[in-house]
Amino acid sequence: MWCSRLLSYPLSQGQCSSYRARAALAQLNHVLEAELESIRGAGTWKSERIITSKQGPHIHVEGSRGEILNFCANNYLGLSSHPEVIRSGLEALEKFGAGLSSVRFICGTQNIHKNLEEKISRFHQREDAILYASCFDANAGIFEALLTPEDAVLSDELNHASIIDGIRLCKANKYRYKHMDMQDLEAKLQDAQKHRLRLVATDGAFSMDGDIAPLKEICSLAQKYQALVFIDECHATGFLGPNGRGTDELLGVMDQVDIVNSTLGKALGGAAGGYTTGPKALIDLLRQRSRPYLFSNSLPPAVVGCASKALDLLMESNAIAQSMVAKTRRFRSKMAAAGFSISGNDHPICPVMLGKARLASVMADDMLERGIYVIGFSYPVVPKGKARIRVQISAVHSEDDIDRCVEAFTEVGRKHGALP
Repeated sequence: MWCSRLLSYPLSQGQCSSYRARAALAQLNHVLEAELESIRGAGTWKSERIITSKQGPHIHVEGSRGEILNFCANNYLGLSSHPEVIRSGLEALEKFGAGLSSVRFICGTQNIHKNLEEKISRFHQREDAILYASCFDANAGIFEALLTPEDAVLSDELNHASIIDGIRLCKANKYRYKHMDMQDLEAKLQDAQKHRLRLVATDGAFSMDGDIAPLKEICSLAQKYQALVFIDECHATGFLGPNGRGTDELLGVMDQVDIVNSTLGKALGGAAGGYTTGPKALIDLLRQRSRPYLFSNSLPPAVVGCASKALDLLMESNAIAQSMVAKTRRFRSKMAAAGFSISGNDHPICPVMLGKARLASVMADDMLERGIYVIGFSYPVVPKGKARIRVQISAVHSEDDIDRCVEAFTEVGRKHGALP
């Protein structure tokens, strides 16, 4: 009886607010749990394995015995743990501190930042460069600052998520052309003639498929229709082309590509950071209007030191970059001979096409049991029905490493019916 009297008392305003807050949180948890369960049910759940060593071709993984061969890092040149790169980072940390606690235009620009920007522009043979916390930020910051409702941007349908998101932020007229389809691009360029500026945006090398944009044809169409060319070189800088300058050097169109965005977080030391390099007037505009640049802390000195040394090593000799070619061909040819379908062409990104998400996931798990670290990729990272295990070759992989990886794939592929 006393309970009924208690429940009949009106709740205070504070109690009502607390109840509504708990109800909202309970509703949120219900929605989130349903979404998470659908991801698990689809076989696309992504777990994070824990590495307990430096990045490199041979690593230690929590829960696994002994050394594991790593075939899924973006450490294309093996510079992530290069002793000279590490030493340079430590020296910068000691001399310039842990960080700037500031954005660049307030009190966050040190001489090492300006020196690295100059080195990047010299490496790419451009007028100037600007640093960002990541290439995702560089892509988020360029289109909105450069393009207006009077302009048009034409984007490959398989461009990286950061390019897609960056384009969404701008107010330009948006065109999406079929993947590497020059007829479709030309049709879109014809339609875009009514706009002031036209910018063709493409990945130089596509990270999920290992294919390379047809830059000669893109640049030819850009000249024909008075368009600018932008390329994202995250999976090309440092190792494609005679001197590792990227796809524009590889395909002989460095003087026809107007804007290059790339990363310091893959081949160039692997720590963090991204950049835009191109005409000085563009870089000056980005320093004034690019929101990720204006509202993000400066790159930490240790990251700047590591990236600077990585560029030094690359500009001193192209031997590391050139070593990638033979190793990539060895892996691709041996996997094809074993019966696997490998996407792309002559790129160290070697997607082993499997189709089903669950198959990619269980095969990747079995590969780890055999001492090979690879990861399965499935929707939404890649289209439905095109799940794969993406293998990435590094300059510091030995031929024995590559052969061992192929042998493990063959064994696991037969076990799960991916091979006859």
